Amino acid sequence: MQITVAETVGVEGRWSYYNDYGALRDMVQNHVLQLLCLVAMEPPASLDPDSVRNEKVKVLRSLRPLVGRDVERKTVRGQYKSGVADGVSVPGYLEEAGGEPSDTETFVAIQANIDNWRWAGVPFYLRTGKRMPSKASQIVIQFKSVPHSIFSGDDLMANRLVIRLQPEEEISLSLMNKTPSLDGLQLRPVDLNLSLTDAFKKQAPRRRIAYERLLLEAIRNNQTLFVRRDEAEAAWTWIDAISDSWDRYAVRPSSYSAGTWGPAGAFALTERNGHSWYE
Repeated sequence: MQITVAETVGVEGRWSYYNDYGALRDMVQNHVLQLLCLVAMEPPASLDPDSVRNEKVKVLRSLRPLVGRDVERKTVRGQYKSGVADGVSVPGYLEEAGGEPSDTETFVAIQANIDNWRWAGVPFYLRTGKRMPSKASQIVIQFKSVPHSIFSGDDLMANRLVIRLQPEEEISLSLMNKTPSLDGLQLRPVDLNLSLTDAFKKQAPRRRIAYERLLLEAIRNNQTLFVRRDEAEAAWTWIDAISDSWDRYAVRPSSYSAGTWGPAGAFALTERNGHSWYE
């Protein structure tokens, strides 16, 4: 399972605020963990606010703590340096602050594990950063390969479900399909796509921004989309353990060029388990 929340922008004049918090507290604690909860939670008994939020809290409380030396193997900190984004040269993080030294991370990659019956043994790779090659918020669910294939060839791919939230809302399922030819049984991956933008052009001519939806739900007194206190406390408990271990073991950010997908350690994070990031 992979969750990516990538931004092409830098700190955009928010350096003084951002430098006190960094990507872990600014993005992972809320945006990334919310996506993790929604994809990993069990079906609630109903759609009332407490039923939904109860299941999200169970996920957060099942997250395996990342403490001690685990942070060196299962987390990656990065900080962007000057590079090229969208074909334009952009300054590095430190240059945006006039060269002031800082160990604040602008990129985080984490291997998380959920210790419950459904997800035990399944790694969750979380990634977020600034000055990435493209803006994207997506969840990738990689299915297991079949234990034995009756088809010839070594290029068989396991099914993959991709849920894109930004820049467009799309869902695609990648399946192996027979090519339309008479030359034996040749397979290749084919995507089944559902684009909400295309499917609901008439019903939704203008895409609503996230805060519009939240304001509307607040007016309706519907608390489903809002974080409950115990949920916030559980999320911060997990995040603070990572932050404290970074300080204790002097885990400093590695540099990465603007316009790339983060430092080399982010790729090693998945590859040591035989996996790779979906781009």
